[in-house]
Amino acid sequence: MAQTRRVERVAALIRREISELLVNGIKDERVSLGMVSVTNVDVAGDLQHCKIFVSIYGSDADREQAMEGLRSASAYVKGELGRRLKMRRTPEVVFHLDRGLERGTAVLGLLNELGRERERRGEVPPGSDQEPISGDAVSGGSDADDRGD
Repeated sequence: MAQTRRVERVAALIRREISELLVNGIKDERVSLGMVSVTNVDVAGDLQHCKIFVSIYGSDADREQAMEGLRSASAYVKGELGRRLKMRRTPEVVFHLDRGLERGTAVLGLLNELGRERERRGEVPPGSDQEPISGDAVSGGSDADDRGD
């Protein structure tokens, strides 16, 4: 269990340092094309490998360019992590594009569109929050009447 806490602490430190490097350290123009943010850091149990998940706001072309810039800067990032974290062995750094926020935004957009369509049609599905609820419909009557006591 102590090993897991150590891995989590190292992941948190790497996330903080990578975020700092994205703001001040990486000079590649491709990285600055899209707004890049670190969403998650997975560090292997032996601390030899590190997956850094990033979300990039912008067009698909900007995302691809930013990912290419991050991949080309991975050696620089590894060297900076080694200097800043002062670990015996610095993990290999691999960047991955995280599309979770993008998918979540798309789902929310679809749900909002569905809600607007229902309002436009005047449809209120049964059991929704918009339908008034009577007292008998909620309680379903008395349990004593059903048992026959």
